[in-house]
Amino acid sequence: MLTKGGNAGAGNGISPTMDKEAAKQKAIEAIDEYSEKLLEFTRDIWAHPELGYKEHRTAGKVKEFFDELGMTYESEIAITGIRADLRGKDSAVRIAVLGELDAVTCKDHPDADPDTGAVHACGHHSQLAVMLGTAVAMSQTDLMEHLAGDLAFIAVPAEEFVELDYRSKIRDEGKIEFFGGKQELIRLGVLDDVDMAAMIHLEGDAPERIMKIAEGTNGFLGKTVRYVGQEAHAGGAPDKGINALNAAMLGLMGIHAQRETFKDEDSIRIHPIITRGGDLVNIVPADVAIETYVRGRSIDAILDANSKVNRALRGGAMAIGAEVVIDEIPGYLPVRTDLGLMEAFNANARALIGEDNVQVSKFIGGSTDMGDISHIMPAIHPMVGGVAGSAHARDYRVVDEDMANIVPAKAMAMTLIDLLWDDAAEAKSIKEEFEPVYTKEAYLQMWRDVVEKSKE
Repeated sequence: MLTKGGNAGAGNGISPTMDKEAAKQKAIEAIDEYSEKLLEFTRDIWAHPELGYKEHRTAGKVKEFFDELGMTYESEIAITGIRADLRGKDSAVRIAVLGELDAVTCKDHPDADPDTGAVHACGHHSQLAVMLGTAVAMSQTDLMEHLAGDLAFIAVPAEEFVELDYRSKIRDEGKIEFFGGKQELIRLGVLDDVDMAAMIHLEGDAPERIMKIAEGTNGFLGKTVRYVGQEAHAGGAPDKGINALNAAMLGLMGIHAQRETFKDEDSIRIHPIITRGGDLVNIVPADVAIETYVRGRSIDAILDANSKVNRALRGGAMAIGAEVVIDEIPGYLPVRTDLGLMEAFNANARALIGEDNVQVSKFIGGSTDMGDISHIMPAIHPMVGGVAGSAHARDYRVVDEDMANIVPAKAMAMTLIDLLWDDAAEAKSIKEEFEPVYTKEAYLQMWRDVVEKSKE
């Protein structure tokens, strides 16, 4: 659905002789002027968390903000996604700035939705504020008249890999193919005209004013497992039953027995949960369900570990005489941070918060569907501070609103200016030097082959 707002760019004019540093200052001033509105927006999103592919209210608030900025947008992309574009003086390069709409589940968080358990203990409410703050800088000035490239501001659904039963249902209904929102953007062609992408993420347990970026992350493959046995009276006739819970426990123990075979450099992580363990204590469990990820630094390492996991799961069923059904779900690829984009962002981060407060690490163990995009085009995913408490935990909260929402928007806007200034020389260089792992078509086929192979 296409919706047209007013005229963007009706704010602060820039002289044709404006130099790059003065342009950056104009971007900073525009964001400062909107800072309270951005903070009001992010507080509202925090107070109304929604889970993936259900973020209708959140999407509505993003559209309202785009309307206020006078930006034209397309909505209902991959159910709830939104894209608003700005054109530069030339269209040599198009850069996407992303923010995520969804929350995570943590029912023990004091601000969790009492019905769904959803809460923004992932920081996505601030991601949206950063994306919109960057849009403020570019739409409420004449900056785009000085930049040799276009910008796409995209609010993305469903980054958190939760509610697998629900996503399986809407997949079977044909509403989605992939559980991750950015994967759906790739499939739907929303990124076909995009050359590179950037977004931020809040760092847990980092109340200080820091920004950091990792050169890589883990990826993962998702998995649901169902053990089917035979119910029987647990006290009167257990010999007539086939205990699916025992089969599941043996399968899990088989996974644990494989851990010493995983190479340290592959950073394999497997962390299953039992989501259904039986019906009644007095009935031999006949229907047991497990969910798990198989994480690793590369898709080859993930698939190798996954074959061992499946072997263990099937062994548990065989030992007890139960059946096992394994459903492979395309997870997320590891992030491949583009070093050119990283240095451009970090230079501006240093200018804002100081040299010692900007860090580079080799690797982090988490996962994001930004990794999938980074296999197709240059991408960055910096982490920013201003947060106390652990990610996805009951004590997570933003303690420095300026650091979490306003400062990274300034850094992002300043980076876009660097990339698209001087006939987009820096962006063109990054684009030319990038070597994709996959084309869009090869990427989609890779995940589809993983799913098909699991059915053999």
